[in-house]
Amino acid sequence: MREPLLIPGEGMEEAPTKPPQSLGDKISAYKTMASEVYSSKPISHWILLILSSGAMLVAFPASSLLSRLYYSNGGKSKWLISWVAVAGWPIPALILVPSYFILGVYPTPLNFQLTLSYALLGFLSAADNLMYAYAYAYLPASTASLLASTALVFSTLFGYLIVKNKINASIINAIVIITAAMAIIALDSESDRYGNITDTQYAIGFILDILGSALHGLIFALSELVFVKYLGRISFHVVLEQQVMVSLFGFLFTTIGCLVNKDFQTMGSEALSFQGGKSSYILVLVWGIITFQLGILGATAILFLASTVFAGVLNSIRVPLTSIAAVILLHDPMSGFKILSLVVTFWGFACYIYGNRSVTKETKETT
Repeated sequence: MREPLLIPGEGMEEAPTKPPQSLGDKISAYKTMASEVYSSKPISHWILLILSSGAMLVAFPASSLLSRLYYSNGGKSKWLISWVAVAGWPIPALILVPSYFILGVYPTPLNFQLTLSYALLGFLSAADNLMYAYAYAYLPASTASLLASTALVFSTLFGYLIVKNKINASIINAIVIITAAMAIIALDSESDRYGNITDTQYAIGFILDILGSALHGLIFALSELVFVKYLGRISFHVVLEQQVMVSLFGFLFTTIGCLVNKDFQTMGSEALSFQGGKSSYILVLVWGIITFQLGILGATAILFLASTVFAGVLNSIRVPLTSIAAVILLHDPMSGFKILSLVVTFWGFACYIYGNRSVTKETKETT
């Protein structure tokens, strides 16, 4: 008969139980962690991060509302709004030039592959902006913003396929949840439209918003690939270089579209019939140019300074901000279905952030 490996009461020691942390201990631990994170970066990093976050949270909702305001006050051109989205390319250029002297760096040499990458991204951005212009022409701003949140789904999928980013069950769950939120909006299409929009126009706006989000996800993945393959993360100036060049090429493509469509020639008559007059027309377009560029600059800077997880956090805040602002300022219709979709979308963002955090943690542990 075999002897028992351990006799009860002998050779066994109970593992010491860890006392539960009090609320004060948890707060103290978070303070220590926050202090360590803060000390790990220079003060300039945190100033840029705060400014970039503010730009993303303010400029993106503002540009969305201005696009919808243009159409609700009598504007009709789709090419003109897509042109406005990239016409502000001199803004980051004005920041880029002095940054060479301040940071003590030289411009990144332009070779054929990098120039071709910028041209491709510029063309895709022009097409993306045109699709979004149709969306804001035919959909309420709150609905268009919610549908545009599917860009996170497509950026995740394209990031996995192109840049080989990792995904896990939580991220897949986020994709399913956000897709379900868009289906909820589709079910409520009858009550979610303006009186002058036909069924066909609403369907076009809905479909092009989803396609624009898919294209936006592809642009996001390709932009990350350009950073990894050609630019690297050597200094903040590469963020500005990419934005200037991509917006410049997008500006060239949309300018050609406006010229062919003769939209520049009709701006004078459109301004005269615009609700609020010519001055309001000019203000909407000028502020649209500024807010579009500030929003793009803020989002690109967040990716460079922090991570896609933090960008996802800000994006999860931006979507309800845009929807609520559209309801208050533009009197967008807000049904129970849309509120449910907003809650489900927020839940999907939370799943994405948690999943991305887990992937980042696993990557650090393996390295």
